[in-house]
Formats: sequence, C-alpha cells, structure tokens
Amino acid sequence: MPRDISTDIPQTLAALEQVLGDRLSRSKPDLENHGRSESYFPLTLPHAVAYPTTTAEVSHIARICSEYRCPLVGWGTGTSVEGHALAIEGGVVLDFSKMAAIRSFYLEDMCVTVEPGLTREALNAELRDSGLFFPVDPGANASLGGMAMTRASGTTAVRYGTMRDNVLGMEVVLADGRVIETGSRARKSSAGYDMTALMVGSEGTLGLCTGLTLRLHGQPESVAAAVCSFSNLHAAVAAVQDTIQMGLPMARIEFVDSATAAAVNDYAGVSFPLTPHLLVEFHGTESGVAEQAERFGDIIADHGATGFEWSTRPEDRTALWTMRYNALYAIKAMRPGARALVTDVCVPISQLARAVEETQADLARASIPAPILGHVGDGNFHAILLVDPTQPAEFEEAKRLSDAMTNRALALGGTSTGEHGVGMGKLGFMEREHGDAWAIMGALKDTLDPLGILNPGKLVPPKSRLTS
Repeated sequence: MPRDISTDIPQTLAALEQVLGDRLSRSKPDLENHGRSESYFPLTLPHAVAYPTTTAEVSHIARICSEYRCPLVGWGTGTSVEGHALAIEGGVVLDFSKMAAIRSFYLEDMCVTVEPGLTREALNAELRDSGLFFPVDPGANASLGGMAMTRASGTTAVRYGTMRDNVLGMEVVLADGRVIETGSRARKSSAGYDMTALMVGSEGTLGLCTGLTLRLHGQPESVAAAVCSFSNLHAAVAAVQDTIQMGLPMARIEFVDSATAAAVNDYAGVSFPLTPHLLVEFHGTESGVAEQAERFGDIIADHGATGFEWSTRPEDRTALWTMRYNALYAIKAMRPGARALVTDVCVPISQLARAVEETQADLARASIPAPILGHVGDGNFHAILLVDPTQPAEFEEAKRLSDAMTNRALALGGTSTGEHGVGMGKLGFMEREHGDAWAIMGALKDTLDPLGILNPGKLVPPKSRLTS
C-alpha cells in the first residue's frame, strides 16, 4: 500500500507557495476541475494545483516534491479517458496551461518547438499561412504535451503516424528536478538509447514534458472526403482490409456502426442510413486524389457499398464528416445522465474483421447501449459503453465487456490499447501483454523516479513508495 503522505503536504505546499505565490491553488473549484476525467473514474481531489510558467519553475517544483516525497502529476487539458492525470494519492497536479508558447519555428526543417500546454488546434492555427500543418488528430483539442506523454494518435494515423512518429525531441524535467534534452531536429540518429521514444507514451511516470520538437507536414494541395454505407458490419470491415492491403494511401478511414449512425441522426438532425458506414479522406494533388477516390470506389463496390459520394469542397467535406465529428457527443446524448466507459483496442489488420464482429456480438447481448466506432485503417476501434452511475451492476457489466474486448485483442496478436493509453483503466492487462518486460518498465521507473512521486499508480507495476 502507498505510504501515508499527509504529514508531508503542509510543508510541500508552504515551500511551493514561496515559488508560485497565487499560482498554487487550493480552491475547491480548481481541485474539482483537476479531479475528474472524461470517463467513468470517480472524483479524485489533489491537495493543490500548480500553474508553472517556465521550465525552471517546473524543475524547482519537482525538487520540492522530491524533498518531501509528495506526488506530482502532470495535467494538459484533461481529455484522457483512462484516468492518466488523476492524483489518486493526492499531492500536486501540475497544470501546464500557462506554458503554451511556440518557442521556435524551423520551417525549412519542417519542424517546430513548442511548450507542452499548447493545443494541437492552436498550433495549426499558427501554421495556417506557412504551408505546413501538424497532423495528429485524437479528436479532442488536447495539449501537445499530453498527446506526447500518452503517445496519442487518431483519425490521421493511418497516413501520418502517431505521436511516436512525429515527436523529434523533448525537454523533460525528471523527478529530482534535473532537466534533460532528448533527440534533435535531425530526422534520424544512431547516438545511443532513444530517450525520446522512452519518454513518449510514459504517461508522466518518468518525467514531466516542458518542451517538444514536432515534425510538420506539407498541407496537401487537394483534400477529398467521402462516405459510404454497407448492409452489414462484415462487408464494411472487409472493405477496410482490402483498401489497406492494396496500399491505397488513405489520410483517414473511419468506421461507425449502425447504432452510432442512429445517434448522430438524432443529435445532429441528419438522415444517414441506419447501417454501418465508412468515412474516408484523401490527401494529395488534384489528380492523385481523384485517382484514389476512384480506386476506393471500385474496392467498396465489390463489397456492396451504397451511397458513395465524395467532394473536395470544404463545406461538403464538413457535412460528410458530421457523423464522425459528432459521434462521441451523439452517443452520450443517447442516454442523458449516463457515464461513458470509453475503451479501445488495436489488432493486426488481418484480424480486424474477426475482432470487430465478435465484439459486436458481445455488445448486442448487453443490457447497456454500446456503439462501436474507430480508426479502423490501422486496426484500432472503440466501444462507448453507457452506464447509469446509480446502477453498480451496469458498471460491472461494462467492465466485463471491456475486459472481453481487450482479452480478445491480445489473443489475436494485438494490444490492450491502440491510442488511449494505460493509465489506470488498462493497468490490469499489462503483465499479460508484456510479460517480464512489464517488470523492466518498473525497473526503469525506479531508476528515474526512485521515490515514486511521478504520477503514482499508473502504467507500471504497483509499488509502495515506502521502499525508497
């Protein structure tokens, strides 16, 4: 069990007030805003919320928390769904919203260095006139530091990759306050361990990201979006497999099931057929995009698709993507007052049809609403399980369904999470997925954070901070 840290808190907060003044908050609204998540986890209050403005301040905060063995948890925008940023042992939440600057543009190198609190939408707004853009799109307007630390991906990963592929280097504050730089603006390196890759996806358990250098991409000359419907789930997913295996360069290829289509119709006042749909996007030259759309049309025709239409006009593309953009909000609106257990898995593309069909069969027998959608172009899909928070039996059913979905993915050679990360929600599957390698992750944690103060209770094997 974690040690009782309550006696350290007054000293910690007194020392932090000397550094931060009124940027150390203990107000009830602030604590509550940083004690809840986007998913089903209960309210979990920290003792205080710190708002640093510089790397030097983050370093000083880490040294103080290390001295008093006080838990320290990083916070971006709070959009993660597996409880990553909840201070489950109390302590201090470090909110990076005041560190949201662009430090340097390197347009000729097609990269940019930013602070962790900057959001992806704010970055792309600044890049609009440069001819470049940052492609990783997890749906929410998440902070770039949070996206790096959870190794986020999203709708465009099938073409542009995940945060793993788009973070060139990081500035990281370690648990003892040391500041290290990982990576560089160079596109490759053979110089020792890949410390950037180690930090990306570490969920704040190894260090706190205070800066990151991101790979940028050229804005495509032409963008086309398309939507089509299928009579059944198998045909839709089989069309995805054929599209990917034929090497068609999709920028996005998204799946929504019939329940999601119905929810979006009610929510947005549209009239999509109540069948499974694929939504796709093509990036490239005008001629290239037209050729890709034509080839895709041929593929889906072989699987009985109907209603195929595509457009390059921005307003038409927005209309075509209404279903996917509104999906989560529409699904939540299906059951007002419900909490959403949002879970994801990822499987090899050859196993996608089986994984989705067997998952849908499980969910069809459930007593709770549970639509499926996802970034199926890279084998990643989600279930949104809506539970009445006053009915514990519904939550237990949702957990059983989520666990079955995860166990199936692992049995098919996949992973327990393709983009949501581990946090607390997938912690119970780490040993099965990684075996002895999970213990090695714990050993790395012990080396860089021997007191266990950084985001305790997440990602790595549980360990008492009394042993330090």
